[in-house]
Amino acid sequence: MPLPANDPPEKKSPWVQLAKYSQLAFIFPAATVAGWLIGLALDHWLHTTWLYLAGLILGIIAGFLELIRTVTSSDSDNP
Repeated sequence: MPLPANDPPEKKSPWVQLAKYSQLAFIFPAATVAGWLIGLALDHWLHTTWLYLAGLILGIIAGFLELIRTVTSSDSDNP
């Protein structure tokens, strides 16, 4: 049975919201370090000296994208 359109969505508990936002404290640095390590491995494999910087930048970008995605999805959840 579908819910009526007038019913407000259920409010999330503060613990669920805390868990959702605290994941950003781990995802952002993890994406940065993972990008750096992949770039470092490619540097070692291809005998270059600059790919670690490209990996670091891509990891930072991935961290910011996840940050933006998490914040915008929580904004759309709350009316």
